[in-house]
Amino acid sequence: MNENPEKTTHFGYKTVAETEKASMVADVFHSVATKYDVMNDLMSFGIHRLWKRQTIASSGVRKGHHVLDLAGGTGDLTAKFSQLVGDTGQVVLGDINSSMLKVGREKLHNLGLVGNIDYVQMNAEALPFPDNSFDLITIAFGLRNVTDQNKALRSMYRILKPGGRLLVLEFSKPEHQVLSKAYDFYSFNLLPKMGELVANDGESYKYLAESIRMHPDQETLKAMMNEAGFEQTTYQNLTGGIVALHRGFKY
Repeated sequence: MNENPEKTTHFGYKTVAETEKASMVADVFHSVATKYDVMNDLMSFGIHRLWKRQTIASSGVRKGHHVLDLAGGTGDLTAKFSQLVGDTGQVVLGDINSSMLKVGREKLHNLGLVGNIDYVQMNAEALPFPDNSFDLITIAFGLRNVTDQNKALRSMYRILKPGGRLLVLEFSKPEHQVLSKAYDFYSFNLLPKMGELVANDGESYKYLAESIRMHPDQETLKAMMNEAGFEQTTYQNLTGGIVALHRGFKY
């Protein structure tokens, strides 16, 4: 009998070894990186731009601030934060996936955004920064792909400055059953077909749909943030709860 069975987690609806999930998620994002922005616009009908705008509005970012855009991917939030923090501030675009970082760096360079942005490949569970380093951490549509989310939240708490805040923008649980059923039909029938047509990769978008359903709902994530040490934790449902923006502070 094996006294030390290997710990498991979920990859979409599949059960996999914890040690395997990160590389499996990496394969998904290596595959979709070059079509990521196009697919975001198609999948959300452009509404992801409004969700991100609300995240910026909730950030409290000012000139001179240090910001970590974690799982920042192709850099939508980083671009805006770079302008807000100015020459005296700094934004770190952090992502575990080298393909996403490459696309993000090229995109921001093409926008002329250089000088106050750093690009760092990192794992959210073990962030490579000293304690009390950042005024703000955002993680948009990335937390559900992390293997140990509690460990990642503790790591984020550690590197926030006292008075700093965390914003988690993530797919969540729709508030109404009719919306939930329509969203399920869209996610499992139309989304993989769209991924196949546009990105030549239906399987990755099937995983993304499944990973959303496996992610903690609004109240569960709020409780997880509290357990990690965050205070004054709140959330705001966007688009009927399809997405939620969680906010917590470190004091």
